[in-house]
Amino acid sequence: MQSTNTITFSRLWIFIESLNSWAIGKVSNNSLISHWRDLKGVILLDILPQGQCINAARYCSTLDRLKEAIRRKRPGLLRRGVMLQHDNATPHSANLTQHYSWEILPHPAHCPDLAPSDFHLFGPFKRHLGGMAFETEDDLISELRNWFDKLDVDFFRVGINLLLHRSPRGLR
Repeated sequence: MQSTNTITFSRLWIFIESLNSWAIGKVSNNSLISHWRDLKGVILLDILPQGQCINAARYCSTLDRLKEAIRRKRPGLLRRGVMLQHDNATPHSANLTQHYSWEILPHPAHCPDLAPSDFHLFGPFKRHLGGMAFETEDDLISELRNWFDKLDVDFFRVGINLLLHRSPRGLR
């Protein structure tokens, strides 16, 4: 697998502490934060609004935004070929998602330890956000972007390389 063309997908549930504040790990209401990254950093950050669910059409819409973000932030990558690593949730593997002509790296069922977020990204992120609360979704997104922007490019490179080393033989 060529790590220079690899884009990984990760997600994190953000729980709403009350109607007007957002926090990590609180009560039942929640929103899903998703991001796609490569060796250089975050390409796309997306939030699934509270009460909505991911289906194939919604995921394809997000992949369209990802494609545009790749075009803007990583010129030439689409031409060289994208290798996308995401889990095998039904919306991600639906026929609608297959028309992007991206190589989809295998992700074994029920194997979250292959997601870079589970062993590299979200631990430090959760520690950073520990105890914070946000008045609006925009405040939360702003903090997410600020945190990602402050990370050194080596952080992302290490995460992708860890993924390659932790992968089954078929991914190497």
